[in-house]
Amino acid sequence: MNRPKIKSTLLETLTGAGKILKTTISQRKITAKKSELSLVTESDEKSEKFIVKTILKNFPDHSLLTEESPARGHSSSRWIIDPLDGTTNFAHTFPIACVSIAYEENGEVLLGGILDPFRNELFFGERGKGATLNGKKIRVSKTPLLNDSLLCTGFPYDRREKIDEYLPLFRRFVIKTQGMRRLGAAALDLCYVACGRYDGYWEAKLNPWDKAAAMVIVEEAGGQLSNFSGEPLTLEDVQNVASNGKIHQEMLEVMKPYQRIGKS
Repeated sequence: MNRPKIKSTLLETLTGAGKILKTTISQRKITAKKSELSLVTESDEKSEKFIVKTILKNFPDHSLLTEESPARGHSSSRWIIDPLDGTTNFAHTFPIACVSIAYEENGEVLLGGILDPFRNELFFGERGKGATLNGKKIRVSKTPLLNDSLLCTGFPYDRREKIDEYLPLFRRFVIKTQGMRRLGAAALDLCYVACGRYDGYWEAKLNPWDKAAAMVIVEEAGGQLSNFSGEPLTLEDVQNVASNGKIHQEMLEVMKPYQRIGKS
């Protein structure tokens, strides 16, 4: 693996895609609906096209897993790409959105970068070498108790049909924490855990491109990742929990009665 070239390519793609998002957020150009609540904007498509072109120029044999296009390639070297996380926010010109790109080799995510172009914040994680925000090392919070914690969550796109499945757990955490937030961009939620802005996060039904880059960032910042049962989180898991590690077991205890969330 040519890690320096991979890293430079990842950063190049994040920068270029971020410029596309920053200059087009005011356009409100929705091009498709994957469901009633899942949108695709023209900026999603422009960003993805730029990212794919840049990666394949440098690594034509690598595989790609992207949100808006079919998977391509069969290489053990794979890029996992979300060209615009927070599309609903973006479509309404609400500037909480980002670009998320991860590099995976032989099933292990080694590098992950997430760029919020509206705050000029670049989160980056490299397996075994730590996590940074704009080049400065970041660590998860030291909050020791769930009672004193600020948490974040998100709701899947099927929430209109299954809101009664999702709200009880949300209610439990509202009661047991200092506060709850819901921003609508999973990759940024996870990065905010990594840098200590949140103490914990959970969400059901994330796709690999929603979390691949953020997973390595959280882990390299000292955080803990699991599914609702406490097993180590994988890209395929539908239940996702992230925390500073200190409150993780308390979060899982709250989740015990809700083990079916997201699995139906």
